[in-house]
Amino acid sequence: MQLGQSSTPAGMRLYAVGDVHGCDSMLAGAHAKIAKDLADRPVADHRIVHVGDYCDRGPDSAGVVERLAALTAGDPRVICLRGNHDQMLIDFLGDPATGGEMFLFNGGEATLASYGVPARFGPRRGYAALARALGEAMPAHHRAFFDGLALTARFGDYLFVHAGIRPGVPLDKQHPEDLVWIREEFLWDDRDHGFVVIHGHTPSDTDKVRPNRINIDTGAVYGGTLTCLRLEGTDYRFL
Repeated sequence: MQLGQSSTPAGMRLYAVGDVHGCDSMLAGAHAKIAKDLADRPVADHRIVHVGDYCDRGPDSAGVVERLAALTAGDPRVICLRGNHDQMLIDFLGDPATGGEMFLFNGGEATLASYGVPARFGPRRGYAALARALGEAMPAHHRAFFDGLALTARFGDYLFVHAGIRPGVPLDKQHPEDLVWIREEFLWDDRDHGFVVIHGHTPSDTDKVRPNRINIDTGAVYGGTLTCLRLEGTDYRFL
């Protein structure tokens, strides 16, 4: 299934939001555009899918999580998938000795700051105290939000996932690590996967649309835009 042949389920409009990385004001703007689009062009059913990376690097990871946790709790049509940065946060909280360095190296200090936890880079023995402080500062419903993130969502001929898939491997055999981390093996592969993949993970403002995938990570935290893609029938457009 290639772009142009792919379709949403009958009567359903799909919105997909790219990597947020703590940019809560931009996320609020994207949601406002979606609300206006729904008001201007009512539809029988819709889904709003966020493709992951809610935390790290940006100014307000805690605000992003609060916003999305509230939305997903109140509306099953709002879906949040797991990104590699979300996974690094989960790993850090679960096993700080192993996950601490990776979490901090990849922008975790900004997440800590958003929860009021001062980050101190140091030897591995200090990571446990840092993770404990974050766990105590993080509301229980934020931790539940991260733990409940799905890896994929599929509607009609579209698969939503954070990073991509390993080409040639059936969807039910995909390794979770590939779904949140894969890059070149997926990005450079032009085969028909049987569905069009909507993904983020690799920031780009030029290489967005290919016959077998659409990349919606346009580097919001690096000064780019927070992309929102609208899919309806066989058509697509960026809000």
